[in-house]
Amino acid sequence: MTNQMYDELSLERSIKEQFGFDVDVRQIIAWRAPVSRTLEATVFLTSKKQLYAYIAGQSKVLLGDIKKIITHMGLKAELFIPPKGRPQYFDEIGRAKFRGVFPGRNSITKDDLIFYCTLAPYNPALVQIKEVKSGEIYQFDSDTTGSWRIAAKFAYRRIKTSS
Repeated sequence: MTNQMYDELSLERSIKEQFGFDVDVRQIIAWRAPVSRTLEATVFLTSKKQLYAYIAGQSKVLLGDIKKIITHMGLKAELFIPPKGRPQYFDEIGRAKFRGVFPGRNSITKDDLIFYCTLAPYNPALVQIKEVKSGEIYQFDSDTTGSWRIAAKFAYRRIKTSS
């Protein structure tokens, strides 16, 4: 087995353990590209031709931070996958944070929680990608102007089907 096969296997295993999500990595587009001083992102294509970004590192990261990182990478997110066994994870955390700020409020709407959901801890993160905006995926580089440079060129846009 080559190193790339081991990398794909370890990525698949990590995603299965942390997100309870079976994924078959077909092609790695960007392997461990730095997206901050302490975080790395792996962008990969599955056998079902779906694009994902797996972001992990050693610092504390919130959902709001991941959203910003995905945007800086030149990607559009379709779905943020919650941790294994907690399908309502972001809403649970958002509701708890909201109640901490407004303890007397009983009727909480989805609109009330939008901001507070972004305060949910999210490391590692798994994001299903809808589109690569300009055909280029960027990585963090503190030495360049704007702190981002091209990591890979890859054209992708997900088209929804009726199935």
